[in-house]
Amino acid sequence: MDRQQHARLDELMRDPYPLYARARRAEGLTYVPEFGAWLVARDADVREVLRRPNVFSSANAVRADATPSAAAQAVLGLGTGARRRVVITADGPAHQRLRTPIVRGLTPARVAAVLPYAAERAAALADAFAAPGRGRRTDVMGAYAMHLPGQVIGHILGFDPADVPLIVRGGHSIERLLFRPLPEDEQIAAAHDMVALQRLLERYVRDRHTAPRDDLCSEMVASLAPDDGEPDEADPADDAGHAAGCPHELTVGQRGELVSHLQNFLLAGHLTTTALIGTTLLHLLRHPAQWKLVCEEPERIPAAIEEAARFDTALQGFRRVTTRAVTLAGTELPAGAEVLVGFGAAGRDEGRYARPDVFDITRTPVARHIAFGLGAHACPGALLAREQLRLTLELFTRRFPGLRLAGDGAAVRMRPTLIHRSPEALYVTW
Repeated sequence: MDRQQHARLDELMRDPYPLYARARRAEGLTYVPEFGAWLVARDADVREVLRRPNVFSSANAVRADATPSAAAQAVLGLGTGARRRVVITADGPAHQRLRTPIVRGLTPARVAAVLPYAAERAAALADAFAAPGRGRRTDVMGAYAMHLPGQVIGHILGFDPADVPLIVRGGHSIERLLFRPLPEDEQIAAAHDMVALQRLLERYVRDRHTAPRDDLCSEMVASLAPDDGEPDEADPADDAGHAAGCPHELTVGQRGELVSHLQNFLLAGHLTTTALIGTTLLHLLRHPAQWKLVCEEPERIPAAIEEAARFDTALQGFRRVTTRAVTLAGTELPAGAEVLVGFGAAGRDEGRYARPDVFDITRTPVARHIAFGLGAHACPGALLAREQLRLTLELFTRRFPGLRLAGDGAAVRMRPTLIHRSPEALYVTW
């Protein structure tokens, strides 16, 4: 993809809602050349795709928009190697195997157990940007939203807090490298961050395999690389190590899978929640009367979170590929056809929501949205994300009831992505 094509794609992703509206009005599906896929924009059609994973495979759920330069690829070669199948790109039993330890690690009880830590970290971040002498203006993305979710997910995994900055930086570098056209020096820097993150994760994988702890990282390792002496079937060369009498060593394939799985989990666990914090605050502050309402009536905070997720979800869409010929919304799709499942488009569907383009935390009745997915691939971290948003809004409405956008709120620039949609920066004052 050349720079001109990237510029068109950037413009489309910064504000995809006009495209969504046209696609919902059109007969059948709309093919979008910039995405190289058929856009599924109506709520009912999105739900149909998500309920039929045997027909609409997740194998291509996320596809890179940029190809790293040869120099950046040389750096990437120092990492863990080829990307392995992860939970968002797996189907059937393979998907269930990868998903199971995540679901066990994010039960309501485990989420509840991490909330005191999350609240303490949220308060500390607010203390830092609101400290006396710092002034009453800050970029809430850089000062708060880009830190809290990484700290929380790192705590759940059992990582050293000193490693969290690398985890956060590495996650954002991966997204920039694979989805943005960067100068070569920035590509190389991002590739080094990605390799550093992979090496850190491999160290944790080895450590937790040798000495398990009561954390999610240990649970993932135990679940995906059970200490039963069986080699990874994807890496037959590893058989030699087992035959030589090393049944308790992780194979190359197991290490690679675990590093890829942890990397994917981290990206989903902190980038998406970071984005949700940003968009939720943005839309509440663009509607001062609604911000005032949640300040005066904090019991409305859960409804505000759901409305923000419906109105402008962080995860705008995932790709799917058809496993056989199928007809969807009257459009005949051959086997191997790519579709983009528009969660963001479904959230503005006129057939499901009254005044869908209006942000209104008081709307009733509230139709259940699918911002966190549906079916086999529904987000297992939805509760954790919602709880971090709840803590954030409770904290901010209590400490900063006069919070408002600094300058012209209409000038806030959204990041050009469909997987972690959020403000590039969100300057506020109070």
